[in-house]
Amino acid sequence: MARTNTAIIEAANATLIVDGNLDAIGNFFASDYVAHVTGQDFSGGHEVVKKIVRAYRRAFSDIEVEVDILVKAKNRIAWQRTLRAKQTGPFKGFPATNRPIIWRDMITTEFRNGLIAEDWVVTDLAEKLLLARK
Repeated sequence: MARTNTAIIEAANATLIVDGNLDAIGNFFASDYVAHVTGQDFSGGHEVVKKIVRAYRRAFSDIEVEVDILVKAKNRIAWQRTLRAKQTGPFKGFPATNRPIIWRDMITTEFRNGLIAEDWVVTDLAEKLLLARK
């Protein structure tokens, strides 16, 4: 039975971000994966995914992810991810606060051959990290 695109998104978040199983990246992402995040393009396929997941897991402990699917089309899905964690390590210049943090990512994902090929991401993580310092 073929996996649905929705199931791929949900499983990728649980397996990679929550569980930290980086060996499973190829089960979810195309080898030429590209992420577009706030005006920046990150190419590099599976290595880009590894870099992102490692950064999250170094900075945030007890991370939880909730996925809400907003709109589905044939090869694209618009979805929101809510992440809850404790910031126990530095992240992109923000020192650890050892406080709980909640942030949201709005993502449009394009699939190719049953794998995530490209993501367009808007996140409020920097705003939440700024507020956590106060």
